[in-house]
Amino acid sequence: MSSHQQPGVFPPKPDAVRELFGTSPVIIGAVHLPPLPGSPHYRGRSLDEISRFAIEEAAAYHANGCHGVIVENHWDIPFLKPGEHGYETAAAMAVVTARVRESAAADPAGGVGVSVLSNAAECSIASAHAAGAGFVRVNQWANAYVANEGIIEGRAARATRYRHRIGAEGVRVFADVHVKHGSHAIVADRTLAEQTEDAEFFDADVLIATGSRTGDAASPDEVEGIKAHTRLPVVIGSGIDADNIGGLLPACDGVIVASSLKDNGRWWGRVAPEKVRALAAAAERAGADLR
Repeated sequence: MSSHQQPGVFPPKPDAVRELFGTSPVIIGAVHLPPLPGSPHYRGRSLDEISRFAIEEAAAYHANGCHGVIVENHWDIPFLKPGEHGYETAAAMAVVTARVRESAAADPAGGVGVSVLSNAAECSIASAHAAGAGFVRVNQWANAYVANEGIIEGRAARATRYRHRIGAEGVRVFADVHVKHGSHAIVADRTLAEQTEDAEFFDADVLIATGSRTGDAASPDEVEGIKAHTRLPVVIGSGIDADNIGGLLPACDGVIVASSLKDNGRWWGRVAPEKVRALAAAAERAGADLR
């Protein structure tokens, strides 16, 4: 723990994972939406149709062992930089997420999250707050990175002020530490301990360990390194499958998973219920409570 964190000034936060899901560790499935209005690949699909797709994907996760879901605009590629997203993206994400949350698949409601790519913290918070969702994922929370979208600055200062201004303090922030597709994961110009402490000091609620890109697994050493330098819950945000969850889940507070649970093994496939069940069974053998 670095000296600038001053534990006496910043007391430990409640465990956001347990607050949101009522248990720990947890399995969170990612719902990758079709292209939304305003994105290059959008072809006029109605929000009713997009919502039906999202509810079906969420139900496939929930009915087969996942504790919650996170709704992502993953087909809005190429991704915009923070601050460039239009009102249409925030509105569409709020509508679709609200329908997922209100569906029978979403229980408890706090176990539904939002991630607007890339790194659109304020847009994600606005959508989550409007939809009644419990958390957002923000990839670049502290520091600055060279990423696929260019130079990306951490959003913590703007996002925490925006969250306070709209009365959305109940929306928890899940923040990546070693950012996927970012320069820190490539050139290691800052240590894992420094990045971990920065994310906590900048008021994240949950920290995320990842591999270097979508689908790459975080190493046990990385998870342990983050846990050693934070008082916050730590979840793994990429590369989880039925073969490795047994070895990784006991070391963390949860996982976010998608690609390995799709019918084609890729993020753009459909959720395969039998793969979710296999993952859940492996998690139970590792000690997770999926009741």
